[in-house]
Amino acid sequence: MVKLDIISDPICPWCYIGKTNLDRALEKIGDHPFEIEWHPFQLNPEMPAGGMDRTEYLEHKFGGRDGAVKAYAPVVEAAEKAGLNIDFAGIKRTPSTLDAHRLIHWAGLEGRQTPIVSALFRAYFNEGRDVGDIDVLADIADSNGLDASMIRQLLQGDADRDEIRGRDAWAREHGVTGVPTFVVGQRHAVPGAQPPELWVQVIEELMEQSAASD
Repeated sequence: MVKLDIISDPICPWCYIGKTNLDRALEKIGDHPFEIEWHPFQLNPEMPAGGMDRTEYLEHKFGGRDGAVKAYAPVVEAAEKAGLNIDFAGIKRTPSTLDAHRLIHWAGLEGRQTPIVSALFRAYFNEGRDVGDIDVLADIADSNGLDASMIRQLLQGDADRDEIRGRDAWAREHGVTGVPTFVVGQRHAVPGAQPPELWVQVIEELMEQSAASD
């Protein structure tokens, strides 16, 4: 197996697109060589715990409404190309993702990371749910094989907050400036939402190398 570390944020549209493209490649290959682990990166590490109005956030970040529309045009195009029906108009708030990353971390302990990541993307981008809300996170946990009452109790406390912040800081200190960032075999960084064709090529090369070494 080849380790594939994915650094991402559940409210990053490029991360959702990148995961979808990777999934398509994995489906095409079938018996792929990757062992996948997800790692935290907060697009907005200073976001208040309750989040903020999304329109206000985007206009502040991109210098007004026109700037926000212009910045999101390539995102919309890439999402459509990936076959994703993202409901941007349905997203009312931009949340802090610290708690979502805590959930992903705990899911990893149960071997449920990727289903939880997928559910978080769908909840935020397709269903307009606030993935910074404890009730939403507990429901996502319950729907994906985790103990919702335990997750709720953990989210109400401070468990692993410093762990997530520390891992986020580590990624930044090691040169990660944007997400998604994929690290193949703990050696080769592949930044951005790469097309399925690139991933198919990478996987085929890895499988050829493995066969040659055997």
